[in-house]
Amino acid sequence: MEKLILISIAEQRLQLREGDHVLMDVAVSTAANGCGEQHGSECTPRGWHRIRARIGADTPLGTVFVGRRPSGEIYTPALRAQHPRRDWVLTRILWLSGLERGRNRLGTVDTLRRYVYIHGCPDDDVLGLPGSHGCVKMRNREVAALFDRVEVGTRVWIGEEPLPEATPTPVF
Repeated sequence: MEKLILISIAEQRLQLREGDHVLMDVAVSTAANGCGEQHGSECTPRGWHRIRARIGADTPLGTVFVGRRPSGEIYTPALRAQHPRRDWVLTRILWLSGLERGRNRLGTVDTLRRYVYIHGCPDDDVLGLPGSHGCVKMRNREVAALFDRVEVGTRVWIGEEPLPEATPTPVF
């Protein structure tokens, strides 16, 4: 049975499902700028996506990524104080690619080229409220657990509405 990741912007929640079984249900943080697909908007893109790349396997919790590469740093509050403007991408990266041409794929709405990820964040970041630069932020332990349960190609649905009771069927 196929695993799907479902993300509700309204509820600021992520679920990992296999069929109608919920395997994981956690708080996340999507974009402070709301929903949107345009390049440069710093909004969270809607619609169907897939995991294009899994980055960070076997790195320690709190590993800092810059340009999708480990920087050699492990996140600490002291490191944050040294770099107060850094957009912290920690622990694991699930890089998303849009599946809907003209909505979140190709041209000025391409999720992959916008570098939209599901990734870890500092433990003191508030989750359950919008606050990212377009990505979907999770607790480090939770993103590591999700990472271990999904593969490249896993489909991801991002919607504005509450999570559905039954798993939606992708339509392309």
